[in-house]
Amino acid sequence: MSGILYLVATPIGNLEDITLRALRTLREVDLIAAEDTRVTRKLLSHYDIHTHMVAYNEHVGEKRVEEILERLRKGENVAIASDAGTPGISDPGYDIVKAAISEEIKVVPIPGACAAIAGLVVSGLSTSEFAFLGFPPRKESERKAFFIKLKDEQKTTCFYEAPTRILATMRTIAEILGDRQIVIAREITKMFEEIFRGSVQEA
Repeated sequence: MSGILYLVATPIGNLEDITLRALRTLREVDLIAAEDTRVTRKLLSHYDIHTHMVAYNEHVGEKRVEEILERLRKGENVAIASDAGTPGISDPGYDIVKAAISEEIKVVPIPGACAAIAGLVVSGLSTSEFAFLGFPPRKESERKAFFIKLKDEQKTTCFYEAPTRILATMRTIAEILGDRQIVIAREITKMFEEIFRGSVQEA
């Protein structure tokens, strides 16, 4: 009988934002496949968890996916943990989930923190309908095309952006979408949490 693949949501900043079920799962599984073992080790150390870890990220490739699948086939339980938030949401997770499902291996979500949802619910913008779009492209031409597609979008639109690219992205938004209302949330759950609400030009 095959093992279970757990997708364990981890804190997005404040280490207290983890569920009791997530902690129990991380203690009890045979292996944790972490986006960055150095980051996950801080969480595990904080809660005195000593489960064996391997790296699972975009750089390790198909070989690591096959290694994890082999352990699941043998009946071992494996937890996927991204650096912060829910695995598979703009983080590693999709490939291994797809592969596990194709082999009829049970996949179990362990819900918890998600930066996109945390930012959305404090935004003051409509939450009745929303779209999450991951990270906009880095190249300017591709980024412009990305936002052109959103010109007539009526739903609240959420996406992530790196601090080093936020200004360029804001300029693209102003150029393509105009001076609409926007919310920028940074350092959510951390000491210097900041939420800006206003127009693109004000931002």
